[in-house]
Amino acid sequence: MRELARRWVIKSIFRGRSSGRRFLLLIIIAFVLMAADLYSAKVRESRAYLSLLLTPLQWVIDVPSRFAGEVSDIVVDRSLLVKENAKLKSEALLLERKVQQNDALWFENNRLRELLKGSHRVDEEVQLVELIGVNPDPFQHQVIINRGSEDHVVLGQPILDAGGVMGQVTEISYYTSRVMLITDARHALPVEINRNGFRTIAIGKGDLDELELDHVPDTADIQENDLVITSGLGGRFPRGYPVAIVSKVIRDPGQQFARVRIKPTALLDKSRHLLLVSMPEVPIVSADTQPEDPVTASEEER
Repeated sequence: MRELARRWVIKSIFRGRSSGRRFLLLIIIAFVLMAADLYSAKVRESRAYLSLLLTPLQWVIDVPSRFAGEVSDIVVDRSLLVKENAKLKSEALLLERKVQQNDALWFENNRLRELLKGSHRVDEEVQLVELIGVNPDPFQHQVIINRGSEDHVVLGQPILDAGGVMGQVTEISYYTSRVMLITDARHALPVEINRNGFRTIAIGKGDLDELELDHVPDTADIQENDLVITSGLGGRFPRGYPVAIVSKVIRDPGQQFARVRIKPTALLDKSRHLLLVSMPEVPIVSADTQPEDPVTASEEER
């Protein structure tokens, strides 16, 4: 705007034949005004008043320029803010993913530490295995581990986690094995009460949170919170592994046997890293003989 006004004034002054005279006259006027401004205080005072009067006009002339600059700044700032916001969102998502991974690693490290502590309590040789699959059939409590005949896995080998006994190997392939959990309705495990040595059989009920002790006399010394461990009978599980905690004892005066419910110490539905216990005495089933059912090997103890 200022540039256009300046050009218009110059064209008006230098238009026509007498432009040279006008130019000379303007030069003289300019020198006179400079001299007056330099040596006369009144001229300087008059210039100050004139500048004060022209200030509103200068402000009005400058409004479009300032408005255009502010609009440009707003547009540029908004564009930068949008880009910066998108960048910060992506960085926040990446950081959140890393935090989640760190949390998962922290919990996994804790589980492995607990498993390592559990391996110190086992006298037999153990092998670390990982759970890679679960049987979707709700009536069969079975899991798949990442070790098979290539890793010298044999039928009947016990599987533990950091809390206690989980089950035993029932099927073997080259790279994987199928494990039946102790809560499977077809599973029977010889156990004893750690407090007094009372021996019995822990029967799976098809419930991951509960087993039941079989044929317990009504007079048996069993109390709630008693620790149930493997008895070592039957040759499948070594003696002394924790199995469950007695959760409830129901005695009916009219019945010969009491109902004893126990809660597994192993985290059957949560553990991922497990211990496979090497048991050289566990017989390897051959194709020439009819195998003894590994889950009912101690049926005669019932």
